[in-house]
Amino acid sequence: MPTLNIGVLAHVDAGKTSLTERLLFDTGAIGRLGSVDAGSTQTDTGDLERSRGITIRSAVAPFHVGDLQVNLIDTPGHADFVAEVERALGVLDGAVLVLSAVEGVQAHTRVLARTLRRLRLPTLLFVNKVDRAGARPDALLGDIRRRLWPHVLPMSAAERAGTPSVRVTPLPPHGAEAAEVLAEHDDELLADLVAGPPPDAARLDAAVAAQTAAGLICPVYFGSALGGQGIGDLVEGIRRYLPVPPPATGGPAQGTVFAIERGPAGEKIAYVRLRSGGLRVREHVTYRRHEPGGSTTEHTEQITALTPVGRPDKRLTAGDIARIRGLSGVRVGDQITPHGHTTTDRAPEAHFARPSLATVVRPERARDAARLRAALLRLADEDPLIRARSAPDGATSLLLYGEVQKEVIAARLAGEFGVTARFEPSSPVYSERPAGVGGAIEEMDFRRRTPDFWATVGLRVEPGAPGSGVTFRREVELGALPLAFDRAIEETVHETLDQGLYGWPVTDCAVTLTASGFGGPVSTAADFRGLTPLVLMRALRLAGTRVYEPYHAFELEIPAETLGPVLARLSALGAQLRESVETGAAWTVEGRIPARSAHAFQRELPGLSHGEGVWWSTPSGDRPLPGTPPVRPRTDGNPLDRDAYLRHLARR
Repeated sequence: MPTLNIGVLAHVDAGKTSLTERLLFDTGAIGRLGSVDAGSTQTDTGDLERSRGITIRSAVAPFHVGDLQVNLIDTPGHADFVAEVERALGVLDGAVLVLSAVEGVQAHTRVLARTLRRLRLPTLLFVNKVDRAGARPDALLGDIRRRLWPHVLPMSAAERAGTPSVRVTPLPPHGAEAAEVLAEHDDELLADLVAGPPPDAARLDAAVAAQTAAGLICPVYFGSALGGQGIGDLVEGIRRYLPVPPPATGGPAQGTVFAIERGPAGEKIAYVRLRSGGLRVREHVTYRRHEPGGSTTEHTEQITALTPVGRPDKRLTAGDIARIRGLSGVRVGDQITPHGHTTTDRAPEAHFARPSLATVVRPERARDAARLRAALLRLADEDPLIRARSAPDGATSLLLYGEVQKEVIAARLAGEFGVTARFEPSSPVYSERPAGVGGAIEEMDFRRRTPDFWATVGLRVEPGAPGSGVTFRREVELGALPLAFDRAIEETVHETLDQGLYGWPVTDCAVTLTASGFGGPVSTAADFRGLTPLVLMRALRLAGTRVYEPYHAFELEIPAETLGPVLARLSALGAQLRESVETGAAWTVEGRIPARSAHAFQRELPGLSHGEGVWWSTPSGDRPLPGTPPVRPRTDGNPLDRDAYLRHLARR
C-alpha cells in the first residue's frame, strides 16, 4: 500500500488540530469528532496539551483515501515549539498550511510559508473558519499572493462567507485563470494559450499536480474544520496533488527519529521515518547523533518491538513510520542505520534559527536537585535543542525559544515528575568566535616521574567560515595515534568549545591537530581527554575571541499616531530599522533588534500603541556585542587556570 506522510502546520489558533480531527473523522479513521476546547482530540494526548488547548509535541495519526495511507503529523503552532516543526519537516512528503479566514496572514504563518517555499515541499493551503463572522476569503487571496505565495491557485470558493450557512463549492482548475497561473512555469502551456489550441482539462490537472509536486504553485482550499465544509475537496486535493514518493526498497535501512514518547514503564518509544531499506524486530541497529559542536556519536542496540503506524505488519518498509522500542539511549534527531553499516550522512539542515534564550532552573526544595536534573535530561531526549547543562550551585541551564516554552516545562516538571522548580529570568545566549590564530602544544615530560598526562597534544585555533560551527582537522597522519586516542582528542575539542574565553559557546572555529604522541602502554584515552582542554584553551587565548549577541528580525504594525513614540523606543533599545510603510491609518515597521531587547519591547508595546500594536519577531543571526562582554560562569573546572583545572580532575 502506498504511503504519504504529510504535516499540518499553522500559526497558533488557526484551527490546525481541529482540521486534523475533522480529516480523521471524515475519512473514517475515528468514530467520534473530538474537540480542542473539551480536550478530546486524537493528537493532543498529553494532559498539558488538553488543559491548555495547544499542541506541544508532534503526533502521528493515519487515515486512508482509497488504497492510499496518509500519515498525518499534527505539529505545534506556537512559535516557542518551532523545534518540533523542524523535526517534522525532515520526514514529510507534503504539507497542509492552515490559515484563518478571520485573522488572515499571521506572523508565524509567514515564517512557515517561507520555509516551505525554500524547501520546495509540496504544499496545499487551507483557509479555515470561513463560517465565522469577519471571514474575508476573497480579500485574503490577495494577501496570500503578496505575503505568502506569489503563485496560488484557488481550488474552491466560499459563498455567504462569514455566516453559518456558508457554502463551499469546488473550482476545477480548468479555466483561463488556472491556465494563466500554470503557464508562468510551463513554456509549452504558455505557447498553447497564445497560439492554441487551448489545453484540455486533463492537461491542466496534470500540470497542477506536477507544479505542486515541484513546489512552484500552492493550491488553495476554503472551508471550516468545525462545520465540515470544504473538507472533501481538501481530501481529494491531498490524494491528487501531493506526490507519493516511490519506495526506495534497495540498499541498507536509513531512517530518522523525529519524536519520542514514553511507555507505561517509562521506556522510550521512538517514532522513525524510514527512507530506504527495511527493519524487523530483534534486528540490531546503530543510531548516530550529530552533536551541537559538530562531533558525531553512535550507539548500537536491538529492536525489541516495532509497530508500523496504521498497519499490522511487523516489518518497517521504506516510506513508512513506525513506533520502535528497545533503543534506550535514542534521542530525537538520531539517524538509524543497520549495525555495521558505515554512512557519511551529514548533520540535518536546520530550517529555523536555534534557541536564543537561556534560563537557570533550581528546585524549590534542595533535596529535589538530583530529581530535577534527571527530569530535565529526560525532557532533553525529546527536545535536544533545550540542551540541559550543569550550572553552578547544583542548578541546570536550559536553552529556550520563549516564555511559553518555560511555562510548559515548569508544568511538565510538576505534573510528570513531581518536582516544583524555580526559573530565573531568561537571558540571551551569546556566542564567541576566534578573533585571530593561536597555537599551543604540550609534550610528555619523561623527566618527571609522574607527569600530569601521558600524552602529547598540539592544536591550532583559527576562524572558520561563517555558519561552519566547529570543524576539526589533522596535520598529523591519521594512524599516528591509536584510534581511541585520536577520537578522544576530537570529541574533547567539541566538548571544550562549549565554553570559550568568556564562558559562551565558540562557533565558526577551525581546530587543527598539529602534533600528537603517546607513551607506549602507559598512555590512556583519559590522558588525551584531560590534556586537550588545557592545550585548546591556551591556543584560544592566544587567538582571542569576540562575543556576539543574537538578533531578531521583527515586523510591527501600529496605529499611525503612535509611530513617533514607538520608533523612539526602538532606537533606544538598539533596533536597526529597515523599512517603514504607511498602510492607511497604520504603519508597518520592519528591522532587527538585539534579542535582549526584543522581549522587553514586546512587553512595552501595548502601552506604546494603545493596545493596538501587533508584533512579530524571529531569531535572525547575530552581531558583535559592543562594550565589555558578559561572562558566563564556567562548569568545566576552568582549563584556563591549570592548577584549578587539575584539582577539578582530581575530584571527579
